[in-house]
Amino acid sequence: MTKQTYDFSQIEPRWQKYWQEIGLFTADEASSKPDFYILSMYPYPSGVLHIGHMFVYTISDALSRYYIMRGYNVLCPMGWDSFGLPAENAAIRAGIHPADSIRVNIQKMREQMWKAGFGFDWTREVATSHPGYYRWTQWLFLQFYKAGHAVRKKAAVNWCPSCSTVLANEQVMAGECERCGSQVEQRDLVQWFFTMSRDAQRLLDNHKKLTGWPEKVLKMQEYWIGRSEGARIDFTIGETGETLPVFTTRPDTLFGVTFMSIAPEHPLVEKLVQGTAREKSVMQAVAEMRRQGTAERERVEIEKLGIDTGFHVVNPANGERVPLWVTNFALMTYGTGAVMSVPAHDQRDYEFAKKYRLPIRVVIQPADRELKAESMTEAYEGAGVQVNSGPFDGIPNGEAMAKITEFLASRGRGDRTVSYRLRDWLLSRQRYWGAPIPIIHCSKCGEVPVPEKDLPVLLPREVDFRPTGESPLASCREFVETTCPRCSGPARRETDTMDTFVDSSWYFLRYLSPRDERRLVDPAKAARWMPVKQYVGGKEHATMHLIYARYFFHIMNDLGLVAVDEPTYNLFCQGVVCKEAHYCAKDKWLRDDQVEDGRCRVCGEPATSEMSKVSKTKLNIVDPDEFVNRFGADTVRFYMLSDSPAESDQVWNDAAVPGINRFLHRLWLTVGEIAEAHTGVKPFEGKPAGLSADDRELHRMVHKTVLRMTDAFEKDRHFNTGIALVHELVGLMRSDRKFSPPVLVEAAEMLVRILSPIIPHIAEEMWTLLGHPPSVFHVSWPQGDADAAADEVLEVAVQVNGKVRGRIAVPVGAENAAVERQALADPKVKEWTTGKTVRKVIVVPGRLVNIVAT
Repeated sequence: MTKQTYDFSQIEPRWQKYWQEIGLFTADEASSKPDFYILSMYPYPSGVLHIGHMFVYTISDALSRYYIMRGYNVLCPMGWDSFGLPAENAAIRAGIHPADSIRVNIQKMREQMWKAGFGFDWTREVATSHPGYYRWTQWLFLQFYKAGHAVRKKAAVNWCPSCSTVLANEQVMAGECERCGSQVEQRDLVQWFFTMSRDAQRLLDNHKKLTGWPEKVLKMQEYWIGRSEGARIDFTIGETGETLPVFTTRPDTLFGVTFMSIAPEHPLVEKLVQGTAREKSVMQAVAEMRRQGTAERERVEIEKLGIDTGFHVVNPANGERVPLWVTNFALMTYGTGAVMSVPAHDQRDYEFAKKYRLPIRVVIQPADRELKAESMTEAYEGAGVQVNSGPFDGIPNGEAMAKITEFLASRGRGDRTVSYRLRDWLLSRQRYWGAPIPIIHCSKCGEVPVPEKDLPVLLPREVDFRPTGESPLASCREFVETTCPRCSGPARRETDTMDTFVDSSWYFLRYLSPRDERRLVDPAKAARWMPVKQYVGGKEHATMHLIYARYFFHIMNDLGLVAVDEPTYNLFCQGVVCKEAHYCAKDKWLRDDQVEDGRCRVCGEPATSEMSKVSKTKLNIVDPDEFVNRFGADTVRFYMLSDSPAESDQVWNDAAVPGINRFLHRLWLTVGEIAEAHTGVKPFEGKPAGLSADDRELHRMVHKTVLRMTDAFEKDRHFNTGIALVHELVGLMRSDRKFSPPVLVEAAEMLVRILSPIIPHIAEEMWTLLGHPPSVFHVSWPQGDADAAADEVLEVAVQVNGKVRGRIAVPVGAENAAVERQALADPKVKEWTTGKTVRKVIVVPGRLVNIVAT
């Protein structure tokens, strides 16, 4: 047996089939064991499983197997986020229907997952594009609609010209579409929204419940929600008498307003200038500013642009009329879309005022110098005393903030308020592959919700879904033309479809009742399994999926649909997989085989390399199938958890994978030799006191490794440190030291058990070699003994006159006097004390010996 090689190609399929036969990963609704719901973010089936999927599912599968061994009734389901742009665009490129392409892709990815050994409960599989699923997406929309949380309104929206659809603010990254990278434009359209902005404070307040979430994710959400405390100040349009409310965090600067900035998409702009001599020039400038997009206009360094509308606003504090400008730095996504501009005390306003020669007025004087508007070279944004501020002169500006706000409130011209960056969630899309919005438009009755008994509103198959900028469903008469449920007159269906993030905001629940045709989820099952005990997925979803799902659960809880208002209190975010990418001086990315000696093999030009997240664009893709086929799933799984903490970015190195494979062969050989040589020997279970020194060391190393690996699963997910100890333990087991059979068998069995969640196939095989019936996952997780794991000998540094000159191995608990004698006798230390007088020796137990010699 010891001469045999571990043949993963034979062993892995056998154990995968066995797990399926015994239903190892099928959650038992009748079980009395404690329940544990582990969920990993489901994939878009727009292609094949990539290395990022491999990483996240290796983590979730290892956790699932660990908690099975801990005696839990584990639910770890899998499904497919199969609606939306990724699947639709892939189908367009392939020239086939999305329904057909995702069916093929799902089958391929399901096979890849099984080949990788991922143990999901496939009896609960869902696909968001299946009518049995999106029926309930539509049903949820109707509940939100009836409660006033889903509304249709005209608004300035983000438009991706490449994807030919609107985007939510969360889907615009640095002014570009997060899907395709195209520059996003601004358009005014009537669209469907969820009123998520109303939930802004609750989303923030509930962070205190999310004790198991990464701090970085919570910070990202806090920034995106963007809570600002300040004041609402009501200015007046001088020419029309209309109120123009402004939000500001600096009411102390109110007397320094010299012009008003209004966002180019503000609805008041067109209304004011319509029919005036300035209409054409203003609207042309507005169109140019809107082409920049909201995210681009948020940049501090952007060139400040604007145009005078010819209108004025009246300052409620002093009655002064100041010009109303449209500017590219005023945003509808902040405050009210209008900004009181104080160039002396805001840098953006200062730059704009200098460019367009607008007045600058100082209203806050610092303590260390006197500011004069004509000599200022930048805005002063610090603290000081109010000047030029009427009755508030001489007051520290911190006090003036409250006093000026109170002054405005007493006159009905303002008040304290809070503003949020978070806006309503724009959910409608002008694309085909999504859940139809269940609304009917009737000329007599207006918006009419589709009766629940008529759900699902089926997505028709025979539709030309190539993107044109219009909703593809609008061209399908059979879909559009219908009868009003209220008056029975002719009516038209809504032709926009829902964003795929709507589908993924509640899939947690559908796994619990995947085949229930009477309701979205069985309340008893929801109460049993929710919230998810451990969610695993990427932090890149912090301000999209993760915040959308939280919002959905808040509203579903309010509507009495679920008993919890957060989907999970524990979130683990794995790092991204990175690999070296190569770039040619001729501006193109290169594959590894196209680079030699720092030059492009194609054109001979110099090539540079950088470590980057794997991506198709940079040609540094890692195909997991290639390595699974060459080395086996266990090798890839072990490699992915070996290098760094799981929350850190993982650097993929093709050349390192064979080394991991060799270690697994070594592990196989080690366990096999012990099994063969010590058949029938029971593992050591006693106290280590009576063991030989070698046996005590192996026993100590076993329990130290068990404890570290337990902490990795229970606490920090630092599997790499546990795996490092596994390497050390195997090296010790194969050393020339003399170990008794029971201690060797204990080491082998403990090793197999703690590695089984990570490398399950070889672990199952080794478990049977050790004489046990399958499955190793029916055996409990081993308990580490902290006393047994404690070091018997500590390494202590020895300093001579403050510098480390040697290190000694000291027995744990040794008396200070004995440690002192050992330190002074150490040959390396004696080199620095010979010929000198030892004046003092200070022993810090277990850490340090400091010798003072002159």
